[in-house]
Amino acid sequence: MIDVTMDMEQFDCPFIDTSADHDVDFSAMHWQLDTAAEQLETRLLVESSDRYELGEGLAALRDHENMAEYKQFSKQDGTAIIRTVIEETNAMSTITDHGGYITGPFRIADGSEQWQVGFDDEATTEAALHDLEKGNEFVVEDQSELSMESLFDTMRNANAASTMLDACRDLTDVERDTIETAAEEGYFESPRDATLSTLADEFDVSTAAVSKNMRRGEKKLLRSVVAALDRIN
Repeated sequence: MIDVTMDMEQFDCPFIDTSADHDVDFSAMHWQLDTAAEQLETRLLVESSDRYELGEGLAALRDHENMAEYKQFSKQDGTAIIRTVIEETNAMSTITDHGGYITGPFRIADGSEQWQVGFDDEATTEAALHDLEKGNEFVVEDQSELSMESLFDTMRNANAASTMLDACRDLTDVERDTIETAAEEGYFESPRDATLSTLADEFDVSTAAVSKNMRRGEKKLLRSVVAALDRIN
């Protein structure tokens, strides 16, 4: 299996058009491609930094010419959850015509979306990408071959991976920035290329503060690692 991650700009996608014209981002929670009906059903989390802009974006999406069905489940402040059914786009039909399939959730922002699609072999992948260029603009960000063993291993250990993801999301912005900067600056190397003092200078805080943020973040991550180890098959 060839897994392809690409930054895609479709010219006939309601979500891309809406995110290009309004300050709204879309994240897929569920999707179902009906090849017979040539439609894509999705449930999406919609986010915006402005409540008014969210409303304007949702209205534009609802009225888009390529929108077949639209239902809003909830809306609060700058977020909403919606269900949509859109007509199959040129890119979708090109992918399915080459036997391709969606392998991961997509996110749409600023007029483009990140796609994760799979193909059975390299020749089919190259043919599909060639045909995609005729009606779309995209950049392949990653293309890798996944063995069936690796794919099954990922599926078997989805719960362990979810545990790790939850821990990463549980980090505060300060904890995440501290750990990321510490790793980048070589704090965890032996010998160390960075110290608590250099990190404190980086964040303009005391060494005690940077140490506290580091320990809290490490504690959350280590707990998740131990929990994930128990779940690994």
